[in-house]
Amino acid sequence: MSTLSDPPKGSFRLSMLLNDTRYRSMTLQVIAAIALASALFYLYSNLAENLRQAGLNISFAFLGNSAGYDINQTLIPYDSQSSNMSAAVVGILNTLLVAFLACITATVLGVMAGVLRLSNNWLVRKLMAFYVEIFRNIPVLIWIIIIFTVMTSVMPSPRDFRGAEPTTTMLWDMFAFTNRGVYVPGPYFTRGIGGADGSVFNWLLVIATLVGSFFGARFISQRANRIQEETGLRPATLWTNLAIWFLPVIVLCLILGLSWEMPALKGFNFAGGIKIGGPLIALWLALSVYTGAFIAENVRAGIQAVSKGQTEAAAALGIRPNRVMSLVVLPQALRVIIPPLISQYLNITKNSSLAIAVGYADVTATLGGITLNQTGRAIECVLLLMAFYLVISLSISAVMNVYNNTMKLKER
Repeated sequence: MSTLSDPPKGSFRLSMLLNDTRYRSMTLQVIAAIALASALFYLYSNLAENLRQAGLNISFAFLGNSAGYDINQTLIPYDSQSSNMSAAVVGILNTLLVAFLACITATVLGVMAGVLRLSNNWLVRKLMAFYVEIFRNIPVLIWIIIIFTVMTSVMPSPRDFRGAEPTTTMLWDMFAFTNRGVYVPGPYFTRGIGGADGSVFNWLLVIATLVGSFFGARFISQRANRIQEETGLRPATLWTNLAIWFLPVIVLCLILGLSWEMPALKGFNFAGGIKIGGPLIALWLALSVYTGAFIAENVRAGIQAVSKGQTEAAAALGIRPNRVMSLVVLPQALRVIIPPLISQYLNITKNSSLAIAVGYADVTATLGGITLNQTGRAIECVLLLMAFYLVISLSISAVMNVYNNTMKLKER
């Protein structure tokens, strides 16, 4: 009786690296990796040789030297005697601040404009179309300059508040709108484990509480979703989530002794509170209205990508039109809206480098501007700038892609 067995395996030959499909893809990848490494090594060697011939060397020791210049708006303690590294960190934080604010405002504005562009009201629809076509077809740099010029020309100067004219009085004795910026009450803590005067530890404790509230509210919502899937009835979560969000923070602020420092006119300027500078406001508003026009088109395209039968089915069930948009249309449209929305967030972050046009000290103005000119370390400063924008862009893409994966259609 004969038996079947596998054919004997042949010995390995070098020709199999290209002819055998089991090894061909790996061989090509190794060849591509070697070619890329060789090209990078050649470019680096060429750069090092040219720098050596020019008497230059790449060194980042200048980051420890004194910066020697002031910055008009900072989120951390800084003065002219601080290091170039501190100036770069201040610029990075200022860039992240305006990018974060502009992303939120542009998203809200874009969603509203995108939905209203499909309104049944002719006037509202045309107004939103006018907004989109005007703002997205004019460069953002021009909008930054226009908003900054209007703000500095129309708003009163701080010395005008010294008179008794009703047009130059503070709003509720707490807010002052001037051509130098907006002055608002500043929070600080009078007690706490980290000490008074608004210590960093107390603020980190507040942030940690907010993060815990976020996960707590998310747990409650997910639990309600499971109950709805099992029973068909969804328990009420609105008041529970509001309590989870606000009660812990309010109690913590009361324990830490949260107080407010009011801005007051002293001499020729306001002192106390928090100053939101004119350059920050101009850059924030310009990036928001400009990018919001693009987001509006993304939202309109996403809504129109949803089948009209979904709207008709929801209306047949007796759901009100505004609830149809929020519960039926927008959740499905997000699968189309989110991918281009990621690109708009990246554009906001990179367009913030235009802040130097109005004197806002972002990372391009500090590290890529004043520090570069004072130290002469152009290569090092440019490399650090490239690394920062690359890291922040990849981080935004990673976070948004995680959210995009959660919104994908789940198939059985």
